[in-house]
Amino acid sequence: MTPSDVKATLSFSDGSPQMDLPLYKGTIGPDVIDIRKLYAQTGKFTYDPGFLSTASCNSTITYIDGDKGELLYRGYPIEQLATNCDYLETCYLLLYGELPSPSQKEEFVNRVTNHTMVNEQMQFFLRGFRRDAHPMAVMTGLVGALSAFYHDSTDINNPEHREIAAIRLIAKMPTLVAMAYKYTIGQPYIYPKNDLSYAGNFMRMMFATPCEEYKPNDVLVRAMDRIFTLHADHEQNASTSTVRLCGSSGTNPFAAIAAGVACLWGPAHGGANEACLNMLNDIQQMGGVAKIGEFIKQVKDKNSNVKLMGFGHRVYKNYDPRAKLMRETCHEVLNELGLHDDPLFKLAMELEKIALEDEYFVARKLYPNVDFYSGIVQRAIGIPVPLFTAIFALARTVGWIAQLNEMIGDPEYKIGRPRQLFVGATPRNVTPIAQR
Repeated sequence: MTPSDVKATLSFSDGSPQMDLPLYKGTIGPDVIDIRKLYAQTGKFTYDPGFLSTASCNSTITYIDGDKGELLYRGYPIEQLATNCDYLETCYLLLYGELPSPSQKEEFVNRVTNHTMVNEQMQFFLRGFRRDAHPMAVMTGLVGALSAFYHDSTDINNPEHREIAAIRLIAKMPTLVAMAYKYTIGQPYIYPKNDLSYAGNFMRMMFATPCEEYKPNDVLVRAMDRIFTLHADHEQNASTSTVRLCGSSGTNPFAAIAAGVACLWGPAHGGANEACLNMLNDIQQMGGVAKIGEFIKQVKDKNSNVKLMGFGHRVYKNYDPRAKLMRETCHEVLNELGLHDDPLFKLAMELEKIALEDEYFVARKLYPNVDFYSGIVQRAIGIPVPLFTAIFALARTVGWIAQLNEMIGDPEYKIGRPRQLFVGATPRNVTPIAQR
């Protein structure tokens, strides 16, 4: 990073000396004011709850322009990647910076494929959970436990360890998610099959039983692969920032990714598609399509606590580019499975129509987001609602790893240590308990 010739000047009305702050220009996106020496020179911190105006790192991985509705992985528009590449090509791009050649892709796919099995002891570890545990509770435990099984790849400062940990995590996440699902429904675990694609293998581990041969449906496998690609990374969101912060302490890659899984669990983050399906179910119980008008009225009422889930996005002030792609996939899947007459899907399509036409939603740019469509697709495929966030975690793992590796390789990285504005009690003396 080289500073711009332009400087930002910070002046104070209390007579303190003004300070020139370096300005850095990104290749695209807003300029950044470097405030690293602010405290040393002025004794003051900045205050930015939620980091709405703070860049915590420099990155070459993912760029989002929320006003334009643009998402780039390493410079490539998400529309092109989702249309022309599969998930493992996207993984290679995020990890290594370029799309793979045919031979590089073959080698990478083989490496991932050869690491899909998990240590057999993981089965016994799973048995310690209740069968009705939320899949994300299980996943935080399973991913964290990987560091107990793979001691040879836990040094975050060793590039070879980070490399093998990355391959292991990408390869084993589908196996762990499928195991967590099979455990909750009491079915036998299905081992990975090396001659299937990444998404095809996941679908088989999810839905096959030992009783009969499982034949993956190409349309559904393609839909699952697209879900993975669209969720692979999304810049410095809450879970990615968590992985970076956790990794900055030097903890092992498995623990850092487990921290990301835990953060993703929140309904405002990865749990949004689960919350969206729950909302559709609530409307269905109210009376379905006939009651949509009543539901929309409640959403518009400031005094009601009814929220419209699956619409709008904190970053995208325009249409979420991933939603356009997921909408195509949604209709492909519903057509393939003949589900357009399913009451819940009819309801979802009606809600989409209203949100795209109603002035209230159009004015507020509350367009359907990727969670709205991916939730519908996953339910159509047969994935239970509580598992949605675990599949999001599976897809996002490669992004977390790429971000973690980038941070460790940055010579300027330090252990994360946010500051605070303290508004509590000033120093006081303890009164002996008898006098309180």
